[in-house]
Amino acid sequence: MKKPQTPVDSSRSFSKPRIEGLYDLVTGDEDARVCKDIPPESCNDQPRNFFAYLGANLLTKVADELCSAKLILPWLLGALGSPAALVGLLVPIREAGVLLPQLAVAAYIRRLPLRKYVWIWGSLLSAAALAIMALAAATLSGVAAGWMIVGLLVLFSLMRGLCSVSAKDVLGKTVSKARRGNLMGISAGIAGVLTLALGLYLQVASGDKTDIAVFIALLGGAALLFALAALIFQLIQERPGATAGGGNALEAAIESIALLRTDPLFRHFILVRIALLSVALAPPFYVLLLQSGSNGELTGLGLLIIASGLASSISAPIWGRLSDRSSRLVMVLASAAAGLVGLLTWLLARVDGELLQGPYLFAGLFLLLNIAHSGVRLGRKVYLVDMATSDTRAAMVAVSNTVIGVAMLAGGLVGIIADVYDAAAVILVLAIGSLGAALYALTLKDVSDPA
Repeated sequence: MKKPQTPVDSSRSFSKPRIEGLYDLVTGDEDARVCKDIPPESCNDQPRNFFAYLGANLLTKVADELCSAKLILPWLLGALGSPAALVGLLVPIREAGVLLPQLAVAAYIRRLPLRKYVWIWGSLLSAAALAIMALAAATLSGVAAGWMIVGLLVLFSLMRGLCSVSAKDVLGKTVSKARRGNLMGISAGIAGVLTLALGLYLQVASGDKTDIAVFIALLGGAALLFALAALIFQLIQERPGATAGGGNALEAAIESIALLRTDPLFRHFILVRIALLSVALAPPFYVLLLQSGSNGELTGLGLLIIASGLASSISAPIWGRLSDRSSRLVMVLASAAAGLVGLLTWLLARVDGELLQGPYLFAGLFLLLNIAHSGVRLGRKVYLVDMATSDTRAAMVAVSNTVIGVAMLAGGLVGIIADVYDAAAVILVLAIGSLGAALYALTLKDVSDPA
C-alpha cells in the first residue's frame, strides 16, 4: 500500500538529506525515520531533534564545568578573599537547588503541551545569573563578593532544576528510546574531552598568579554557552503532548514520605546516604587547601580539572561492574577510600605543608578522592534501583532526593570549621565522617542479585 506523503517544509528541505545522512552515520539507522515510542508525526523530525538536543546538551555540560561548584567557584572565592564558610555552601546549594524544586515544578511542566520553552527560559536565566556573577567577580571582593556569588548560585541552581525536569520530557517526546543512550553518551564523551582541554590550557598557559580576569572569562564563557544552547534548543520540533498527570506532585511526595516509616530498609538506606554526604562535601576544601599552598597559581587548578575529568572515565566501568555484584560493597569501599585519602591529606598538611604545595601530588590525591566519589554516586544509585520495586521506585527517588537536598544544605555549615581553623581541619572531619559512613553502609542488607 502506498504510504501517504508527508508535507515538505521548504525551509528545511535543502539541509534535511545532509542531516539524515549524518544521523544515519551516528546512529547506524538504515531509515532515519524509524520510531519506537515517540508520536508518529515526530518521526520525520527525529534527525533534526537528535542533533539539536545533542548540541544544546553538550554546550550546557561544558558550561557547567566552566562554573563548577566543586572547582571553579571555590578557587574564585578564595582568590576574592571571601570567607571559607561560604565555600562550604557552594556544593550543597548547587545540588539542593536542582533537587528540591523539582517536585513542585514537574507538576506544572506536565500541564504544558509544549515543554521546550521551559528549558529555553531556564537556560537563558542560567546565562543571566552567570553573567551577573562574572560582573560581581570583577567589581566586588571579600564578604560582599562571596554572598553575591552564593546568592546568584541559588538562582542558577534553581534554573538548572527547571532545565533538568523539562529536558527529560522533551527528550522523551522527540527522540526515540533506542537513540537516547547514544545521544547522551556522545554528549558526555565530547564534553569530557573539552573539559580535559580546559584543564590542560590552565596548566600550560596560566602559570602566573591568579588573575581574576581568568575567572571572569570562565563565567562569561559559561553564560555565553548557556545562551547559545537556548538558541539551539529552539530548533527542536516538539509536537504538543498530553497534559495528563499534572496533578500536585508535592502532595504526592508528602504522601510518599510515609515510606520512611513503613519501609525500614529504605529508611536505613536514606540514613546511609546522608552519612555518605561526607564524601560529596569534601572537594571544595581540597581546592582551598591547594590554593592556600600554591600562592594562587592557576597551574594547580588546571591539574585538578584534569584529575576530575579523568576520575569518572577511569573508574566508572570498574565501579559499574562491581555494583552489579554488590552495590552495598561499592558504597563501603568508595566511602572508606575517600576517608583514607582525607586522612592522608590532613596528615601531609600537618606534618609538612610544603609537600602539598607541589600540585602534582595534590592532583593525585584529588584524583583518588573523585574516583571514590564516583563510586559512592554509582553505588547508591544502583542500590536504590535494586532495592525498590516498580511500584515504589518513583516515590523512593522523590523522597530520597528531597531528604538529601535538605541534608545537603545543613551539611554546608561544615565550612564554618574552615573559618575557625583551616581547610585541612574540614578535610579531617569529613574523612572521619566518610569512614563512619563506610562502617554504617556495611550494616545495609545486600540487595544485589549477581548473575
